[in-house]
Amino acid sequence: MLLDTASLYFRAYFGVPDSVKAPDGTPVNAVRGLLDFIDRLVKDHRPQQLVACMDADWRPRWRVDLIPTYKAHRVAEEHTGAPDEEEVPDTLSPQVPVIEAVLDAVGIARVGVAGYEADDVIGTFTGRAAGPVDIVTGDRDLYQLVDDGRGIRVLYPVKGVGTLQLTDEAVLRGKYGVDGRGYADLALLRGDPSDGLPGVPGIGEKTAAKLLAEFGDLAGIMAAVDDPRARLTPSQRKRLTEARPYVAVAPKVVRVADDVPLPEVDTALPRTPRDPAGLEALAARWGLGGSLQRLLTTLAE
Repeated sequence: MLLDTASLYFRAYFGVPDSVKAPDGTPVNAVRGLLDFIDRLVKDHRPQQLVACMDADWRPRWRVDLIPTYKAHRVAEEHTGAPDEEEVPDTLSPQVPVIEAVLDAVGIARVGVAGYEADDVIGTFTGRAAGPVDIVTGDRDLYQLVDDGRGIRVLYPVKGVGTLQLTDEAVLRGKYGVDGRGYADLALLRGDPSDGLPGVPGIGEKTAAKLLAEFGDLAGIMAAVDDPRARLTPSQRKRLTEARPYVAVAPKVVRVADDVPLPEVDTALPRTPRDPAGLEALAARWGLGGSLQRLLTTLAE
């Protein structure tokens, strides 16, 4: 089980009231909400291995160099030689180091790699996995990894993590008309305002799905643009021709990397805390109470 950790703690932050606070009055709603999420996921799905995948760089320079608008609207502060700062609610930012410390003390593997997003870490772990993989994320970009043949599915939270959409190829075909491999091409053509991806003007989701059904993949669509016999409308041909510069670079931006240099980590689900004394101190300092105890009980079982 691979967790898109930031996606989940953002959901926890907005789903758990900020009245949930540490003894000193600091909000810990994202911390406790994430612990509750993980507890529920382990209870319901019993993974043998669990990795909390992190954004070491939420807006990698190599993606921005290809498409400068990539996540540009979410930048709070730009830095030279270091990752840009993402616009994050004031009371969430201080909770992230607490989340990291608690996961480390519990013994849940936590992996972020410089220059890469959590999506890329997830993509690389998924590519190397010998058995089935459940990816837990509120980010539809990771639908591109869904593969029935390898047992790879996305658990997409609809409401908390008590209600998850188990996303396999049948779900993708029903909703989008594509399988996992086709989803990245669909997203590229359609665009995604939340990530600053412009897409091909005039090619929406339904049109993109029809083109992919007709021509197979992005390469097939672009080959059709050069084939006067291909069944494209004049406006589609014109728009795709004008979008060639974008289409040439967008695949590298949209598709998750599968070659991230992952560190050696123990991904086994822990039965007992790695650092009991440190965890006890964190629990007292941040008032983690029942959320942490429930998770530890579930792990011990």
